[in-house]
Amino acid sequence: MPVSRRTVLAGTAAAAALSVPAAPPAQAAPRAQAGPTAPATGASPTGAYRWRNVVIGGTGFVTGVLFHPTVRGLAYARTDIGGAYRWDEGPARWTPLTDHLGWDDWNLLGVEALAVDPAHPDRLYLALGTYAQSWAGDGALLRSEDRGATWTRTDLAVKLGANEDGRGTGERLLVDPRDSDTLWLGTRHDGLLKSTDRGAGWAAADGFPGTPGATGQGVTLLVAAGRTLYAGWGDSDGTPGSPNLYCTTDGTTWEAVPGQPSGPAARIPVRAAHDRHAGELYVTYADAPGPNGQSAGSVHKLAVTGGGWTDVTPAVPGAGDTFGYGGVAVDARRPGTVVVSTNNRWAAVDTLYRTTDGGRTWTSLKDTAVLDVSETPYLNWGEERPKFGWWIQTVAVDPYDSRHVLYGTGATVYGTRDLRHWAPRIRGLEESSVRQLISPPTGPAHLISGLGDLGVMYHERLTASPSRGMATNPVFGTATGLAQAAARPSYVVRTGWGDHGNGAFSHDGGRTWKPFAAQPDLAAQAPGPIAVGADGRVLLWSFVHWDGTGYPAHRSTDGGRTWTEVPTFPAGATPLADPADPARFYAHDTGSGTLFASTDGGLTFTGRAGGLPSGDSQFQLAAAPGRSGDLWLSTKGNGLYRSTDGGASFTRSASCRASYTVAFGRAAAGASYPAVYQVGATEDVTAVHRSDDGGASWVRIDDDRHRWGWTGAALAADPRIHGRVYVATNGRGIQYGEPV
Repeated sequence: MPVSRRTVLAGTAAAAALSVPAAPPAQAAPRAQAGPTAPATGASPTGAYRWRNVVIGGTGFVTGVLFHPTVRGLAYARTDIGGAYRWDEGPARWTPLTDHLGWDDWNLLGVEALAVDPAHPDRLYLALGTYAQSWAGDGALLRSEDRGATWTRTDLAVKLGANEDGRGTGERLLVDPRDSDTLWLGTRHDGLLKSTDRGAGWAAADGFPGTPGATGQGVTLLVAAGRTLYAGWGDSDGTPGSPNLYCTTDGTTWEAVPGQPSGPAARIPVRAAHDRHAGELYVTYADAPGPNGQSAGSVHKLAVTGGGWTDVTPAVPGAGDTFGYGGVAVDARRPGTVVVSTNNRWAAVDTLYRTTDGGRTWTSLKDTAVLDVSETPYLNWGEERPKFGWWIQTVAVDPYDSRHVLYGTGATVYGTRDLRHWAPRIRGLEESSVRQLISPPTGPAHLISGLGDLGVMYHERLTASPSRGMATNPVFGTATGLAQAAARPSYVVRTGWGDHGNGAFSHDGGRTWKPFAAQPDLAAQAPGPIAVGADGRVLLWSFVHWDGTGYPAHRSTDGGRTWTEVPTFPAGATPLADPADPARFYAHDTGSGTLFASTDGGLTFTGRAGGLPSGDSQFQLAAAPGRSGDLWLSTKGNGLYRSTDGGASFTRSASCRASYTVAFGRAAAGASYPAVYQVGATEDVTAVHRSDDGGASWVRIDDDRHRWGWTGAALAADPRIHGRVYVATNGRGIQYGEPV
């Protein structure tokens, strides 16, 4: 993966970190205490749907992996925007646990921390909250008695930040080893919280000395060493008089741990693990919380009984780069055997160090690693061989198998059972942030997708990661545009953030690509959406900067060899090609609420219908296939509008209250109009709907177990299979549904 792009996109390697809705959906009214959440049937009046992930494999930042200490083969994982998962050893796959969280709860798809109870193996706790910003809702605590099959929810009065800096630090949630009814929750801005009724009620922990600062870190980790609890503190300035590690032996009185390390390399405690056989607590440190921005770090161990500290930082010969330390895990079967990870080490690539003698000597596991990414080929990042990983802030050693090690990266979970051969252990875990979807009318692939951080993928099969991985020549980070010529489906174009070009075309339906021979200067700093005329002869490329600033679109009639500005095109708007008339293009100007149209192949645009909803760049314009001038405009809470005269006039649909995105698929048997799908609301619930009568009526086709948070980016419906629809999520990959 190109290092420069991933560094510039500060925050994502789930990419999803960049995928905050510009105007987040309104938050649901808070509940003091929610009842058990049980699976719903999800049946619709026309029959139930079966929902599955389109398989890519991971693609996002896995921020925590935790083996259960008393149950063989049971593990859990958390992600920054894609929910939580349970590893089931039998089928050898991850099961998603939070897909029931819906549109109003989009901010809860980020998991700040998880916790298990060693004394009660079926209990699981999740602390949820993606952003701690003013526009995001408060966090929530989910607790389960059946390993995440059903949940009881408590809404919190504090904000959590699972997709903010420090999201890969230790678990901020802990079951007190002295009392299973007592839980501790470390927050970023509100100190340490305590619950004495298993998470139903929370209050500030008396006597905790940490004073929240402006860094947004607060408590970075909670860990038990016997009956002593430790709390990492991320708002320290790194000086001896500014503690970053506190402890309590009675659950009431907290004090700074004596003799703790200080200085830039030990400013923030990232993670900690207790070697109970040796009576030692290992702590990894860095000068910044990560996953970005770390330039120094260290590893120290504390003798829990005697209180003495030892610097056991691995000696890194000739490392000419800078980095911090992240994950740490102890071997429950072998005293003194510990694994730690480097983090933010771009030049020499991150590694795992393993010691068997309590940190006196270390071995780099990367140096002898054999990586097999055949199951998820995108991990080659368009290069000859994969990297060992980056953003490694979580490591786990199986308490029942010393050679079974897992670690999370910015895109996957790697695992080994012999400390030499590594492969993704990611089946069932999908975390991509999806931006664009196309379902071609012909060809071997039923789906092409545009993703955050991963560019474009060509899905030969829905049940296996694309064999070609992400599109290359050039490799993109985040895709910004994807379009197919309606009457010439073998011709596909894409745009995005790339290090060697920002636009490309394909003449074989998206299997192979070539970069445009030239691109406008704006493409490098503001690559935006692109449209291609129905016959493939005209390209129209719009430009939008990360900050939302729009620029004039450019037009090419020679396949991208030359480009000319289109001054009459509304700056920053998303262009749309008419699917039947190559001379027609459209764009909705969200600033003025005006529909602009071109009848000369995108050379000039003029205003048509005015008075449409305005002010939101995420309004979406779609065209019904095979029909000229049949336009549908989704305007979020303002509803759904339709034009049958090329945008000269629009009529608001009376059948739905809100609409976020629309797609068209194969017509139902006997129907003359394509099936229409939308993410929207016909009454109160925002959900996925289908209409087989041109939008006169709708039926909900998702269900209460399959909601996936925010799904307003894109839809595609299969033109060859009636009923099949592809849903873009912001953190749970691509979901596809079919009637059953």
